Amino acid sequence: MPSTARPPEVGEPLEPLPKEFAAFMRPELPGLMKEIGIEVTRAYPVYGRLLNGPNADAIRQGVEQALYAFVDRVADPGKNAALRDELLRRFGRVEAYEGRELDTLQGAYRLGARVALRRAKALGQQYRLSPALILAFADALFAYVEELERISREGYVEVQSRAFSEVPAQRRRLLHLILAAPPLPQALTGLCEAAAWPLPTEITMIALRSPVPEHLEAGLADDVLSDLDVPQPHLLVPGALTPERRAMLDAALTGARAVVGLTVPLAQAADSIRWARRVAQLIDEGVVPDAPVVRCADHLVTLWLLSDPALVSHLAAGELAPVDHLPASRRDRLVETLRVHVSTRAPAEQVGELLGVHAQTVRYRLRNLDALLGDRLADPDRRFALEASLRALHLLQRDCDAG
Repeated sequence: MPSTARPPEVGEPLEPLPKEFAAFMRPELPGLMKEIGIEVTRAYPVYGRLLNGPNADAIRQGVEQALYAFVDRVADPGKNAALRDELLRRFGRVEAYEGRELDTLQGAYRLGARVALRRAKALGQQYRLSPALILAFADALFAYVEELERISREGYVEVQSRAFSEVPAQRRRLLHLILAAPPLPQALTGLCEAAAWPLPTEITMIALRSPVPEHLEAGLADDVLSDLDVPQPHLLVPGALTPERRAMLDAALTGARAVVGLTVPLAQAADSIRWARRVAQLIDEGVVPDAPVVRCADHLVTLWLLSDPALVSHLAAGELAPVDHLPASRRDRLVETLRVHVSTRAPAEQVGELLGVHAQTVRYRLRNLDALLGDRLADPDRRFALEASLRALHLLQRDCDAG
């Protein structure tokens, strides 16, 4: 006989789980997120594509919110989950935009729950928790999954309720397909016709930083594609940013914060938005100066140098190894003098002015550096690697100082 158990309403306590159980669960969540990601992408390759695409951070944020909201509700049944709910509705909208049935997303939710239950059983053995408690956890978990499905269905139905023959809905779906991993789908040409949108050879992506002003969409040209209902809203502008396009964007983006990506061939749209979002992240970290509208083209060297901070650290460690044994204060003075020297190619007097020290002090430090670094400053390749390392370290240091 089918169960008549009612799924919990949003915010309803997950009885009979004791609040203390949250203390066992919370440390497991980072590892559980990785495990769920592996299992879900193995079972549903389409989500592997999305997790490697421009919306990867937003998807991970949604999964994180779903997991942490469950634990938070165990510890504090009245805690608000509004952010989780909005992210889950957007999951549903994405499924509708990309033309999938909702049972794909539901299957992913249920697979994630099975992975979580497996982890809970291992915890039960580790901490000798009672079988009754693990059974209660399983009941609460699968009731919670039904809640997640219901909330995502709200977003899915919202999109489905709009006739998909409508041009705006077709254009949102078109934007999702363009940002999918290449090659571009063969259906793109037909969808362009249905959406009354001429297929351009090149485009410019724009990452919008929250909050997005309500007036923004109304100020856009008719052929600009937009998706403002995702955690990382964005625009697609056909072609390069001509003076006319810039004037249109300046007016539409009044009161907004945005990062303008590079103009690229249509097939590289995902790269353009990825770079724009990386610049937005560097703004948040204090590396790139903040402004209402920031252009990727003005920060290409920074993007390149910080594309892999861990690799930069290894490169810098090798290039600066000869000064690593020095006391920290002396090493820092020498490294900063070296950075200014190699980046400006200026004489000692000018380097001294930039550093606020006497020219003789600069000359003394440079003699020490020559003795320590050997042929690194004379060899063009080594000098380039050294300068790149010093510039990247300086950018990262600005990040640390800002934090």
